[in-house]
Amino acid sequence: MAIQSLEALGLSREQLVAMYRTMLLSRRLDDEEIKLKRRNQIYFQISGAGHEGILVAMAACLRPAYDWFYPYYRDRALCLGLGVSPYEMLLEATGAASDPASGGRQMPSHWGHRPLHVVSQSSPTGTQVLQAVGCAEAGVYLADEGARLGVQARFERDEVVYVSLGEGTTSQGEFWEGLNTASNMRLPVVFLIEDNGYAISVPVEKQTAGGDISRLVRGFPDLLVLDVDGNDPLASYRVSKEAVTYCRERRGPALVHARVTRPYAHSMSDDHAMYRSRDELEEEKSRDVIPRFATALVQEGLVTPDELEAVRQSVDAEVLEAADLAVAAPKPEPEQALLHVYSSQVDPTGADFDRPAAAGGAADSMVGLINRCLHEEMQREPRILVFGEDVADCGKDEFVDDVPGKGGVFKVTHKLQRQFGSRRVFNSPLAEANIVGRAIGMATRGLKPVVEIQFFDYIWPAMMQIRNELSMMRWRSNDHWSAPVVLRVPIGGYLQGGAVYHSQSGESIFTHCPGLLVVMPSNAVDANGLLRTAIRCDDPVLFLEHKHLYRQPHAKGPHPGPDYCIPFGRAATVRPGRDLTLVTYGAVVRRAMLAAEKLAEHEGIEVEVIDLRSLQPWDREAVAASVRRTSRLLVAYEDHRSFGYGAEVAAWAAEELFEWLDAPVTRLASTDTPVGYSPPLEDFILPQQAHVEEAVRKLAAY
Repeated sequence: MAIQSLEALGLSREQLVAMYRTMLLSRRLDDEEIKLKRRNQIYFQISGAGHEGILVAMAACLRPAYDWFYPYYRDRALCLGLGVSPYEMLLEATGAASDPASGGRQMPSHWGHRPLHVVSQSSPTGTQVLQAVGCAEAGVYLADEGARLGVQARFERDEVVYVSLGEGTTSQGEFWEGLNTASNMRLPVVFLIEDNGYAISVPVEKQTAGGDISRLVRGFPDLLVLDVDGNDPLASYRVSKEAVTYCRERRGPALVHARVTRPYAHSMSDDHAMYRSRDELEEEKSRDVIPRFATALVQEGLVTPDELEAVRQSVDAEVLEAADLAVAAPKPEPEQALLHVYSSQVDPTGADFDRPAAAGGAADSMVGLINRCLHEEMQREPRILVFGEDVADCGKDEFVDDVPGKGGVFKVTHKLQRQFGSRRVFNSPLAEANIVGRAIGMATRGLKPVVEIQFFDYIWPAMMQIRNELSMMRWRSNDHWSAPVVLRVPIGGYLQGGAVYHSQSGESIFTHCPGLLVVMPSNAVDANGLLRTAIRCDDPVLFLEHKHLYRQPHAKGPHPGPDYCIPFGRAATVRPGRDLTLVTYGAVVRRAMLAAEKLAEHEGIEVEVIDLRSLQPWDREAVAASVRRTSRLLVAYEDHRSFGYGAEVAAWAAEELFEWLDAPVTRLASTDTPVGYSPPLEDFILPQQAHVEEAVRKLAAY
């Protein structure tokens, strides 16, 4: 490792010594954590050993609290270089209450530091890529449009977004989705691939065609691809500087492929001697960046052996002092686990969102009143961006004034692009994870993405982003970060031809995600008010729009005005009754109402029908008050009977309302099958009016 002239490098002697010190500090922190784990003073350890050279180089080229960072768990040396202290890192390891990354909620080396712009990291591999792309997209948008629109959010005109991942993670589809969008939009994202040759035990040649990711990505337009020996800090610095400069100049994204080593096993839960030969480990040891760089500094006359020894002693003393303090730091109080699942600043169930409807509005369908709400909210709030598959009026801006406009497959977003422009309303690739991941990145920057997943049936590629990122962001970061995204999703059957892949329900899967709010209106006015609450609240919301109800005459209602809101967690009693409580939501509300009217007229059974409207949170008080009067409860829902949403309502009622019940709690739902294409199959599978009547009669007669 030869050190060229310092003038050519643009680095001083002091900077080189500081780089060495940071690398050594990173390694010593790994070693200290290993000791603490063996003494059961911490509970997990994963190391960044072998990656230090490229990481200190990259940190030297980036600007903390100016640029934005999406690191992964090997990036200890980068975070040290940005300003995270050894003490703060060891607070993560000990699970201390004062851990700045998560308050003891996440494993160590899951970086997060709000003041430095280090966005909360998670364990899933690759999810950070699309979020970094969305973060960069937000920065460019704010730089170009923020002042004109009056958006109050911090940005820098030449900021870049750093995102790192191991070579194994390049096998994830979201890596390719992120690279595609970053290149397509020429976004200032620096992708760092830290290639240590192994994804746990799987060698790179088994992961990547040809064993070389940089060769595979060179065809992306406007993507600068650089390959470097990550064990050479000076070569790494030159390459990192070139990549960062390229992005600062807004020429496009850059990808740095750094070949590094992994002298320690994947984590302390792994033993790499089980799958790596002794010869391979010895050869890799000869390339270890820290002793090689120390030797080069001495050989070039930049430091003496005594000065290096002083650095080592200083590092050891700093690590030991930090470890003693971190081990002694208080742990979180147990009940703090309940904090920060949702925002403590904005309560969408509260009185602030109980706003009455304005009188005299023209009647419109659910599609129409959702569209009106989007228009009104985008006019009110310039931070709102709307995107998804086919949501724009026209994908080619030059034709937008010459065509009627698409505006979504159901026309819900019709004319939004025409009114607010293509920077605020635009199409996404046909990739659901791309939509949600980018939206999360935008939301962490202060924008308000209102995005559409075209069909609930196709939401599953975005499940990792929704379950492990969107809903978790606030809690896992101990309220330092949040992602208040609105996901609009058409859902459900009763379509006569929707069949298996355009009729699915499954809302209980998402109400099972702490941190995510879920609503499902049954009529146009409720859709308008609930969507406005979703947009104005400070948590992520899954807004489920039943496709069957979009244009049904019975679901129409008057436009309630631009400030109408409905608090979440507040049900509507749509029909009073004395004999039986029927709790439902979505498209089953209409079937329940028709059945209740018929039974009252012909059989004298008075059914009280409650439309939940909001599924998480849901209105337990309204259900309890009704059951205390009627002493019977039927829960009707469109999802599968087994493990469906109604099972939670039924279980809660059986536990909390047992002494008021005169009959077993009953469920009515679809069969435990997919929805068939042929009308007789669909009618048999989904709850119909006749099914409701039969269930009510049976329960009333018990």
